[in-house]
Amino acid sequence: QEQLVESGGGLVQAGASLNLSCVADKSILVLHAMGWFRQSPGKEREFVASISSTGDMAEYEDSVKGRFTISRDNRRRMMFLRMGSLKPEDTSVYYCAATGRQVSSSPSKKDYEYWGQGIQVTVSS
Repeated sequence: QEQLVESGGGLVQAGASLNLSCVADKSILVLHAMGWFRQSPGKEREFVASISSTGDMAEYEDSVKGRFTISRDNRRRMMFLRMGSLKPEDTSVYYCAATGRQVSSSPSKKDYEYWGQGIQVTVSS
């Protein structure tokens, strides 16, 4: 049973928008920081965006600033990534991540112990 499950990926044209969702299983008793990462073939998994437990702090990778917005709904144990003005270089597998440790918003993979299985986002030119 996956503890984090992503949804909302797909194929879109450049300039379009896409919304990703991530839901955390109840087996994860405590949720602090959550984040989105992405990985393309032959490349390392890279940071996209992260959000603190209360949602009052968010960080973004430079190339997505102003285009992507991260948010969360703690009551539903969900996190979202609204992706706008998509570019072909945003094509990747996107992963949801979370930590139960008292970590505020973090861009480091090492700070997250829970990961989803990933979802494909493809942007055509």
